[in-house]
Amino acid sequence: MDFILSGAAACGACLFTNPLEVVKTRMQLQGELKNRGTYQIYYRNVFHAFYTIGKVDGLAGLQKGLVPGLVYQFFMNGVRLGSYSIIESSGYIHTDGRVSAAKTTVAGAAAGVVGAVMGSPIYLVKTHIQSQATSSIAVGHQYQHQGMVHALAAIHKQHGILGLWRGSSAAVPRVSVGSAAQLYSFAASKELVVDLQVFPEGSWLVALCAGMISSVVVVAAMTPFDVVSTRLYNQPVDHTGKGELYKGFGDCFSKTLKMEGVTGLYKGLGASYFRLGPHTILSLLFWDELRKLWQQHRQ
Repeated sequence: MDFILSGAAACGACLFTNPLEVVKTRMQLQGELKNRGTYQIYYRNVFHAFYTIGKVDGLAGLQKGLVPGLVYQFFMNGVRLGSYSIIESSGYIHTDGRVSAAKTTVAGAAAGVVGAVMGSPIYLVKTHIQSQATSSIAVGHQYQHQGMVHALAAIHKQHGILGLWRGSSAAVPRVSVGSAAQLYSFAASKELVVDLQVFPEGSWLVALCAGMISSVVVVAAMTPFDVVSTRLYNQPVDHTGKGELYKGFGDCFSKTLKMEGVTGLYKGLGASYFRLGPHTILSLLFWDELRKLWQQHRQ
């Protein structure tokens, strides 16, 4: 039940934040491996990107990749948050009744690794579909998938079962870092808010406030890994399934840093917060409330 509740909470958040994921993906791919000023800017900022995608691709364009997005959230966050919930219930993350920074970070990172490996094929497809756009505003490599099932079948047919896990070398550090930052900051913030007695005991506002603090920490820690992950997943590949732009996580990180500078690793930062911020807040709030309801039901 921990896994189901966690997956359901993440899906609930995804329904609201998927358009922001589309915007973030496009902005991270814009000007890939090009020096500033040498490429056309289709998306000037988050709001301009929303307007441009809505105008050219229509409102449906802002919900591209929703199906793989929901499937990814259910399985990846179901496993990640579900695993962490079990670890938390065992009392591991606490030392002398207080949240342990080291133990919570390790538990969050470990849960993230498991979730990232399981969800990688769906994240691959989601990235491909969300980057697909009308040629006049297209950025990054353009795949021509007709949907999630078609994409999975095409990738499997061309590159075999291992081809579905292409890009996972970036997914593991991305999700493990993000998971560790998210779950530690959420647990510590919740403890702090409870100690301050700002809200009544058991109030949903405790989880909301902790989620808002956690969202800032997550975006700051995760964005460089998110940019690298998006580019690795979306890069074109040769007939053997080998990437044509990057050899792996380290190569993509160093090339981006060399060609685009530190700001290249933080491309789409505003979009990242607008997407990861609300998603973190909503998913953690839904997760916390659903677990409380389940505990009450069991009693």
